[in-house]
Amino acid sequence: MKLLYLDFNGVLHDSMVMRNRKRGLYLAKADRSFFEWMPILDDLLAPYPDVQIVLSTSWVRAVSFDTAKYDLSPTLQSRVIGSTFHHPGLLQTAFDTMPRGMQILGDVERRKPASWFAIDDDAFGWPAAHRSRLVETRGDLGLSDPAAQDAVRAMLAAL
Repeated sequence: MKLLYLDFNGVLHDSMVMRNRKRGLYLAKADRSFFEWMPILDDLLAPYPDVQIVLSTSWVRAVSFDTAKYDLSPTLQSRVIGSTFHHPGLLQTAFDTMPRGMQILGDVERRKPASWFAIDDDAFGWPAAHRSRLVETRGDLGLSDPAAQDAVRAMLAAL
């Protein structure tokens, strides 16, 4: 099993996502749109049909796993096998206070993939021993950044 742990904010669209009880989720920058960089990920993954996706995004907690999954393109949806939040032995409060890298590492230990990497704009608390498995994007550029695209290509080739 080859896995990609995927964040949304700062990867597939700008990181400045706000949440309001009346408006729901919205982007703080009016000139940006949700999932505007998703076609880039579709293209990057196309040569690698065996790479599956685990959602490591906070969207799973904010809007539900099903909603987060179905916000993706059909080709990406078909790759999604779960989320880091769906861990049978983990309390919600423990998950919420854990850095993203630790959430992912816990999922890796449970799923035991042959190989894996993550794309995220947040490296805070990422385990040093696994830092080389993270493609850290800029929150304002996400996958639109050619450097991030090159890093993803390198990770995919190494899988």
